[in-house]
Amino acid sequence: MSGDNATTIVAAIIALVMTALPGPASAQEYPSRPIMLTVAYSPGGATDLQARIVSQPAADRDYFGRPMIIVNKPGAGGKVAWSWFASRAQKTGYEVAVYNLPHVLAQSIALNADYGLDTLEPIANFGADPAVLAVSRDSSIETVEDFIAHAKQNPGAVTISGAGLYVGHHIALLQLERAAEIDLTYVPYPGAVPALTSLIGGQVQASFNNLSDAYRSRDRLKILAVADLDRDAAFLPNVPTFLERGIDIDDSSVNFRGFMVPRGTPAEVTDVLAERLPAMFHDEGVLRRMREGGASMRIMGREEVQTLWQRHQAALEALLADLGE
Repeated sequence: MSGDNATTIVAAIIALVMTALPGPASAQEYPSRPIMLTVAYSPGGATDLQARIVSQPAADRDYFGRPMIIVNKPGAGGKVAWSWFASRAQKTGYEVAVYNLPHVLAQSIALNADYGLDTLEPIANFGADPAVLAVSRDSSIETVEDFIAHAKQNPGAVTISGAGLYVGHHIALLQLERAAEIDLTYVPYPGAVPALTSLIGGQVQASFNNLSDAYRSRDRLKILAVADLDRDAAFLPNVPTFLERGIDIDDSSVNFRGFMVPRGTPAEVTDVLAERLPAMFHDEGVLRRMREGGASMRIMGREEVQTLWQRHQAALEALLADLGE
């Protein structure tokens, strides 16, 4: 049996068992069983790895006293999982999902997806992962200026991978095309790992990928620029931002990660999650393992993260309209 089939079977069994069990009667009883945590990307990518790190202490009595069981539902840059979660996940607190911003909101705007602010409720944020532009180690391109010059000499011929449509990687690419007045060919993959593998394997010429994934593979890459307001002083201090190079790309593509529930989940349950998730994210073991994995933490509580979603909704509506999407 393949690993993918085994994962599918396990997920089906978990879902069947959870369907048969009653929802929580009160906040005092929640949770009384494991919590299923849906991840919209492939195993081994930044979202998956970080979700496993931050959720590992869940079974500790200081947090939830029950484990969180991760189920991967990759496909279409998150659309497969988030469509399922918004329409079919139980509103009991026993089905939680990892969100990726701007992905989830950009897709709801550009693709008319059936998920977004009306159907999803963000509870807490744990990380922020900027997009970086990278080429393979053996590429003749050394700088972002080299890359732009090559793209101008070969309009539409330069292939660049990313983890799906209207994810942070795609947003960064759209911004680069506009700012540098170049035409690139975007090749979407179902997750960051296959997108990065396609670059390392020579299937594409460049990639927009997560800083954390690129950092782990930095010996096989040339990381040219970071799509953020400031350099990453902790992990890539020598890599400039696009802004430093005079290229107008802000932080709209930074990948914020956190936990959400379907709207309609009882307030007594979301209150428990809003209290305990940030505490779990601050766990010393979580902070250490995230730091060792090259992942930046940016912990926000419920009010702050809901404000973040509202701000990104407005910014992305303006950006995508301006780009003619």
